[in-house]
Amino acid sequence: MASILDEYEDSLSRSAVLQPGCPSVGIPHSGYVNAQLEKEVPIFTRQRIDFTPSERITSLVVSCNQLCMSLGKDTLLRIDLGKANEPNHMELGRKDDAKVHKMFLDPTGSHLLIALSSTEVLYVNRNGQKVRPLARWKGQLVESVGWNKALGTESSTGPILVGTAQGQIFEAELSASEGGLFGPAPDLYFRPLYVLNEEGGPAPVCSLEAERGPEGRGFVIATTRQRLFQFIGRAAEGAEAQGFSGLFAAYTDHPPPFREFPSSLGYSELAFYTPKLRSAPRAFAWMMGDGVLYGSLDCGRPDSLLSEERVWEYPEGVGPGASPPLAIVLTQFHFLLLLADRVEAVCTLTGQVVLRDHFLEKFGPLKHMVKDSSTGHLWAHTERAVFRYQVQREARDVWRTYLDMNRFDLAKEYCRERPDCLDTVLAREADFCFRQHRYLESARCYALTQSYFEEIALKFLEAHQEEALAEFLQRKLASLKPAERTQATLLTAWLTELYLSRLGALQGDPEALNLYRETRERFRAFLSSPRHKEWLFASRASIHELLASHGDTEHMVYFAVIMQDYERVVAYHCQHEAYEEALAVLARHRDPQLFYKFSPILIRHIPRQLVDAWIELGSRLDARQLIPALVNYSQGGEAQQVSQAIRYMEFCVNVLGETDQAIHNYLLSLYARGQPASLLAYLEQAGASPHRVHYDLKYALRLCAEHGHHHACVHVYKVLELYEEAVDLALQVDVDLAKQCADLPEEDEELRKKLWLKIARHVVQEEEDVQTAMACLASCPLLKIEDVLPFFPDFVTIDHFKEAICSSLKAYNHHIQELQREMEEATASAQRIRRDLQELRGRYGTVEPQDKCATCDFPLLNRPFYLFLCGHMFHADCLLQAVRPGLPAYKQARLEELQRKLGAALPPAKGSARAKEAEGGAATGGPSREQLKADLDELVAAECVYCGELMIRSIDRPFIDPQRYEEEHLSWL
Repeated sequence: MASILDEYEDSLSRSAVLQPGCPSVGIPHSGYVNAQLEKEVPIFTRQRIDFTPSERITSLVVSCNQLCMSLGKDTLLRIDLGKANEPNHMELGRKDDAKVHKMFLDPTGSHLLIALSSTEVLYVNRNGQKVRPLARWKGQLVESVGWNKALGTESSTGPILVGTAQGQIFEAELSASEGGLFGPAPDLYFRPLYVLNEEGGPAPVCSLEAERGPEGRGFVIATTRQRLFQFIGRAAEGAEAQGFSGLFAAYTDHPPPFREFPSSLGYSELAFYTPKLRSAPRAFAWMMGDGVLYGSLDCGRPDSLLSEERVWEYPEGVGPGASPPLAIVLTQFHFLLLLADRVEAVCTLTGQVVLRDHFLEKFGPLKHMVKDSSTGHLWAHTERAVFRYQVQREARDVWRTYLDMNRFDLAKEYCRERPDCLDTVLAREADFCFRQHRYLESARCYALTQSYFEEIALKFLEAHQEEALAEFLQRKLASLKPAERTQATLLTAWLTELYLSRLGALQGDPEALNLYRETRERFRAFLSSPRHKEWLFASRASIHELLASHGDTEHMVYFAVIMQDYERVVAYHCQHEAYEEALAVLARHRDPQLFYKFSPILIRHIPRQLVDAWIELGSRLDARQLIPALVNYSQGGEAQQVSQAIRYMEFCVNVLGETDQAIHNYLLSLYARGQPASLLAYLEQAGASPHRVHYDLKYALRLCAEHGHHHACVHVYKVLELYEEAVDLALQVDVDLAKQCADLPEEDEELRKKLWLKIARHVVQEEEDVQTAMACLASCPLLKIEDVLPFFPDFVTIDHFKEAICSSLKAYNHHIQELQREMEEATASAQRIRRDLQELRGRYGTVEPQDKCATCDFPLLNRPFYLFLCGHMFHADCLLQAVRPGLPAYKQARLEELQRKLGAALPPAKGSARAKEAEGGAATGGPSREQLKADLDELVAAECVYCGELMIRSIDRPFIDPQRYEEEHLSWL
């Protein structure tokens, strides 16, 4: 094991590493403050593994956190880095002088191949403890292995490619199944596929990489000392079992495409960068004689897998003639070259050396370097030590490199989470675009930076780029916070002024018509933008002033519509006498308040269309608030004006069912002025009940009287139940109408007779028509001939009344006969009643000692009682208690009065002074005790409480008194 002194010396031996390029403290012009409080960790940090090998290390491979190294010629050391304190030593069991040439470990870390210098190959599985020779592979010096990343598992490698020193490419498959003594061999098959040639014939296959692309395409990259070959093909469906034979068969007749470089190291090495495990590689680096060929890998290209290729020459002191590189590994932005005494890291973006890490001579020369794709760690070893490089935040300063290369998109991508750096990139990009005269792009970038607003605005003004300035202002406006109202107001006003000035300059130029339309659309898009809606709404007053100052009435209306300032739009249309457009705006937005405000103006010019709009809105409008507009409009008195007002009022009354008195009164006034024929129909439809009509009866009466509508006045009198006034007015119009009014007080015969007498007097005195008077007499059965005779003049002969007098006499005779018949019936009924009373006096009932009260169920004979003919018996006090709740209030008061008087009256006693007093009281006119008892019996015992009407009337009474329900309810809980 290494000592503490060794580790201390190792730490001192580390050379400069790649450091971030940000200054320690800086305040850029963007306004951000970048303070680096402590030294950042280097990107590449070397650490020596605390391990001293027992023998020299001849080879080392790492994959999937599994480390395998060969010690000497016969020892294999396997370490699971997750359990580093449990190493596993295995003996290869070799008795000859064969040495380990190379080792290969698959991406899963399960399958280890050990190529010996004696052209033999051994196989070791991670879960096995046995080294197994591969018989089919014997005789081949293996230089490279192309693992199957798609089909390889812990138990099987799937079809893999094997490159040899003789230039041959074989296909093979290994299985981890050991079986018994005579079980299957691990090498399932081993067959040749292709031979790689250079100018001098077959050349060693230095590197092999196999990848599977989209849509079943396969790719193989193989390198020799000077050439890089690509094999591209499409595998048939279900071709996994066939492996790579179909891919190489396509190049039987012609060679595959290749890249060749004349200089040679005598070997080459290929490295891939894969961002995630089992994902497609993104970049490659080929270490050959002329330098490092670096580029991207694009599996979607049909002809070549390689793209964006460029050759980075070796750094000074590195190369075939100096210190040749021994190995190469590739990270996201660097490739690391292993030399005998140091490791150099070169940036793949710039080709600059960012790391020279020298090793102490005591460890010996470096032998090889590998990368574990699963963890990203880099491993290097000498014959006596193992080192590990950790890669930390490799992309931290890549944005600076891309920024210097003017690749701003990539620079922004790699500093997205660092606002200060992102602001620097945006500012540089904006300046670059400005110098390139790409002003719109420059404005978009400037708007995202924290650069001084005034400085940027002045740059665009000096360059006369109003369009770019507007873009800059627009994006700045969108980035403002809600609290920055002042800035928002200024920006919106400035933008509006810029657009209006631009439109004004282009409007008169016929050659710039398309540009004018384009600018107008951009201006409208700005005004209607949802992002700017809040600011535009807050600044709407100033914007309207700007629009008015430029005389741009079209955009005034457009902006008012966007801001939903429909009052301004309607007012504008009305000022320009575009009344139909104003009504269209009102009808589209259906705002009742706007209708109330503009209806007085619109009804003068488009009354019919306005009333149609009112009717369409229906109950959303309050008809009472529209009455002033209708009153002003209908004051002219023209038939059309009145008819439109009547049409809307009829809609409110008949369709909407309005009951407001003002509406009905106004409709009455319109009928009285413009449509008298509809007045009486409306009044009759409203009904004759004064409590159900919705108009003011007194107002209706005055209105009808003013306009001389007597029939309507008569109807109103009838509703007011002023029948005499109705008859008096009806006699001036129509006698038949007066007769109808006279019959209305059906329950008051005296009034009816009086009204009919008025009609008779009018007929006789005014019309002087005896026949009509007789017909009137016949129409009312209440009038007799003697009632009408005083109205006739003296010269009228009796012949005119002969029929009426005869009819009257006959009626009197018939009435007398009816009275006689009723008298006879009353006499017979009285006789029957007397007979019944005589029979009742003899009726009696028997009370047994065991009989009980029907209410309290106690013996009946204990207290005074009542016996009814139905058989029910009650104590006097029980009956009183049962009857009292069912009596009306006045009878209950009478009952209490009788009980009080009966209690105050003296009981009768024969021969006593009290009896004399009682008789004296009766003699003085006061009720006697017997009389009081009789009155009490008449109230209480008039009928049985169970069989009489009292029980029938109490059928809807609840069993429990509502006042006592809550108390009764609680008693049951």
